[in-house]
Amino acid sequence: MAGMKTRGSATVYVALAVLALVWGYTWVTIKIATESASPLFVASARLSAATLILFVVLALTRRSLAPTPFVPTLVLGLLQTSGWTLLQTIAVSQGGAGKSAMLGYTMPFWAALLAWPFLGERITRLRWVALALAAAGLAFVVAPLEQSGLRADALAVLAGVSWGASAVYAKRLRAKYDVDLLALTAWQLLWGTIPLVVLTLLLPAPIHWNASFIAAMAFMSVGGGALGWFLWMFILSRLPAGVAGIASLATPVVGVSAAAIQLREIPSAGELIGMVLIVVALVVNAVSTPPRSPTMQAEALVGE
Repeated sequence: MAGMKTRGSATVYVALAVLALVWGYTWVTIKIATESASPLFVASARLSAATLILFVVLALTRRSLAPTPFVPTLVLGLLQTSGWTLLQTIAVSQGGAGKSAMLGYTMPFWAALLAWPFLGERITRLRWVALALAAAGLAFVVAPLEQSGLRADALAVLAGVSWGASAVYAKRLRAKYDVDLLALTAWQLLWGTIPLVVLTLLLPAPIHWNASFIAAMAFMSVGGGALGWFLWMFILSRLPAGVAGIASLATPVVGVSAAAIQLREIPSAGELIGMVLIVVALVVNAVSTPPRSPTMQAEALVGE
């Protein structure tokens, strides 16, 4: 029995490592894909594939395919799927993949700030320390304030804000409605993907089909989408959300490292200092989050 438990524990940490690699490398594949197609097409195509996969999973697992409450799910989809994914993709296309990954992962701080007025969650002293470290890190990362780089940085931060707002809204939604997490994720993906597909059809742009583009799209849809979701659900079923959340902080680090190796996006000294401060702030924030924190539970809805 002890041996089985050890193997089970080892498996979940292997899953965490694989998930960090998959979701971290997804930022690089976004950069590769947007060199051959518009960010709008890349975002809508990867989301369409992920939505289809999740509904297939719902059917295969014999879960209900009944829609979750429409208006709340639509709002969640616009924040989490439309907002986060489109802003993330445009930010990467205009700036650096690694830098955008780090700025996008400031999401927990925006979630904490929004949870204060909307959920009544008090910000502890330790979380104020984390927020101060994050603010200092952001200042280092976005300096110097060059117009082209600043636009991409602002979009990446706004992506994190949209992600954080979706986490807070998901908490309120799940407090009011008894909905299955997987079903809610599938339906919010659907409602959030439809506007992007419509915009893609209304604003067509040239697509340069090549092997690297196809491989990047396949990785984002199947690896970052389907595989990433399955691994995250498995991890949450084996570990407390707080532990899983801390471990998932490796994702932006992988994104920065992969971008440096493959895309030659080498952070400057100032950017590196800022990124380290943000990672430290994320760890402090995660440590200060109670195991059953509603905000942390809501964050289980997110992806790469």
